[in-house]
Amino acid sequence: MKAAIVGSSGYIAGFLLKRFAEEKEIVQTLKIDQTDSADVRLNLAEPEKFDYSVLDDIDFIVFTAAISGPDQCAKDFDFCWNINVTGTVYFIRKALEKNCRVLFFSSDAVYGDIEGYIYDEESVTAAVTPYGKMKKAVEDEFRGCPGFKAIRLSYVASAKDRFVSYCLSCMKENKTAEIFHPFYRNCTVVRDVTDVVCYLALNWDVYQPVFLNVAGRELVSRVRMADEMNRFLKKKLDYKVVVPEEQFFINRPKITQMKSLYLHKYHIIADESFTVKFRNELEEIIL
Repeated sequence: MKAAIVGSSGYIAGFLLKRFAEEKEIVQTLKIDQTDSADVRLNLAEPEKFDYSVLDDIDFIVFTAAISGPDQCAKDFDFCWNINVTGTVYFIRKALEKNCRVLFFSSDAVYGDIEGYIYDEESVTAAVTPYGKMKKAVEDEFRGCPGFKAIRLSYVASAKDRFVSYCLSCMKENKTAEIFHPFYRNCTVVRDVTDVVCYLALNWDVYQPVFLNVAGRELVSRVRMADEMNRFLKKKLDYKVVVPEEQFFINRPKITQMKSLYLHKYHIIADESFTVKFRNELEEIIL
């Protein structure tokens, strides 16, 4: 199998590249991005200029590229829509015409903000934030296409994610971290994401649904994550809980609770607690 990653310089893409290199059935991975490290450059603002002939022998494409900042998507809506929807749809359509299988990275933001509701793969998508509307637009465009599937990610924790990196920098500099609360997600971890992607790459036809929620089984706050770090790391994080202004929650819900009907039904990932999974992610920095 020959694979390609669109957005190859991104946070999760870096982990995917390492994982693909370990998979014997994936013999080549094409890196597609705007950066100099890419094998082929792609500007999603001008997708018509891309040389789609490079996809002629590609079997599987992971589309991770996006402007993902919720506030930026709200502030620069038209610009972000052009990248996250117009350019993305153009590229995916061309890839499907080449008979590539396309796995699109979506988000729990597609669901909306119904208080107390637990979303699953069969829930109606009714995005309320600009970022969520963009992800939903791409999903809706290709819903039902046999070569298209999407994984909906909750917050993806790792030793290198934005929140953990912030906490580690506060430890290093002996600063008190400010932890926003309430702010809850069914956090997953990056190893589970790479497991899911590899499973779908190798078992595309086995997994029948179009969508797959990639979420942990527990609803986790940022305070919980900070406390878990303090359980495992010798140098403790000093933090204070901060209640964000309501403006902060305009573009991101306080709570998005999501579960999967299929992750464990198809035996895709291990059914373990967030504590176990998060500790495994922190192994490289546990002193």
